[in-house]
Amino acid sequence: MNVQVSRRGLLKGIGVGLAGGTLGALGFGDLQPAAAAAVRPFKLAQMRETRNTCPYCSVSCGVILYSLGDRSKNAKSAVMHVEGDPDHPVNRGTLCPKGSSLLDFVRSETRTKYPMYRAPGTAEFKRVSWDFALDRITKLLKEDRDKNFVAKNGDLTVNRWTTTGFLGASATTNETAWLTYKTVRSMGALVFDNQARV
Repeated sequence: MNVQVSRRGLLKGIGVGLAGGTLGALGFGDLQPAAAAAVRPFKLAQMRETRNTCPYCSVSCGVILYSLGDRSKNAKSAVMHVEGDPDHPVNRGTLCPKGSSLLDFVRSETRTKYPMYRAPGTAEFKRVSWDFALDRITKLLKEDRDKNFVAKNGDLTVNRWTTTGFLGASATTNETAWLTYKTVRSMGALVFDNQARV
């Protein structure tokens, strides 16, 4: 059998043999099987991704929350990891120090998770339902508006309400911000700002 080996092929073969022999002589012969055995599955592979918006400031960076738990009957889902959303047009995956610490915010035992109410003359807050909280807010707003609404300033119609202020959230869609603005202004409220200006 006549095999033609070029000079380049010969040098490649010698180089590969020399490298393999050197690695084996130095004790790296079992390196490849050991490295393959040490490979772990990606830690977020089995987690559920939920896209959200960082609640801290008016920049409204996109975040991805990774939770573990399939929400079946006896399983409780828990957020295990938070990172910036690389597909979000605002931050493109980056987060500031506050956004990077969102996991601590989510897991905080002192975070308010439901409406709390402190009755007049008492020192303690107690948990109330959302229906109670929203009904109370609505009642107090109506009472204040009925008492302090100014329809006219002399002969000029002004329809203004200056004793209650509103602050809109910055992490909302344009449609939600528009609806908030229209609702507040339709009640005659002049004191209105958005967190985007903070």
